[in-house]
Amino acid sequence: MSDIVKYDQQDGVVVITLNRPDSMNAFTNELRADLLQELTRATNDDDVRAVVLTGEGRCFSAGADLKDDVIDRPISEKLQQEYRPVQEAIADMPKPIIAAIPGSAAGIGLSVALQCDLLIMADNAFMLSPFTTISLVPDGGLNWSLVRQLGYRRAFQLSVESERIPANRCVELGLANKAVPAAELQTAALDWARALCNRSPLASAATKKVMRYAADHDWASSYDLEAELQNSLFGNEDNVEGITAFLEKRAAVFRGK
Repeated sequence: MSDIVKYDQQDGVVVITLNRPDSMNAFTNELRADLLQELTRATNDDDVRAVVLTGEGRCFSAGADLKDDVIDRPISEKLQQEYRPVQEAIADMPKPIIAAIPGSAAGIGLSVALQCDLLIMADNAFMLSPFTTISLVPDGGLNWSLVRQLGYRRAFQLSVESERIPANRCVELGLANKAVPAAELQTAALDWARALCNRSPLASAATKKVMRYAADHDWASSYDLEAELQNSLFGNEDNVEGITAFLEKRAAVFRGK
């Protein structure tokens, strides 16, 4: 595998970095394949409790590489066979994934960032859905993400006008959780991920599962799922440890059991 996606494990945190800085981390066939491989690697490693996904250099990702991406079959096939598995790997990973955005996240790079569970931005960064400027529709699940978060009218406006949304505004709109000084972005993302490692991995995974389910389903079926998940967690080792630590007024030590 090439080095266009870097994988750096530090205790329970893995930092996955898109590493094509000279091309603004734009997606190619190789980048998509390597990113999927590294996401799968993090998913399957029981020692990994949180993931930071970021970009090398001055941006997270500018989207698809319009110069070097080989269009050798219908674009719908690329979206279904290459981009969709990346998006599903993020959604299905039973660990929190933090997107750390330096500079900008644009096009399908924005789609990937918004698929993550949490999102932190440099204060000079921005989000951009530029598809209409090249006569395309937002893709990679971006229509769903933006409409769900912003409502139809606001999502349509920022997409059809290709509006740049600065970091502080992204936080106001709920597209990002935090904005921090650019020089502190990677440290802040790592500190956040390390803090998440102290939470019960089983509880984090279950919460991610039911909240993502609840975004697309009704109250009753969401209630049923949370009851089922609660039943699977109640009485396990981490649950007992959490209750014991609370009563003893100390920090819990969760083992994922």
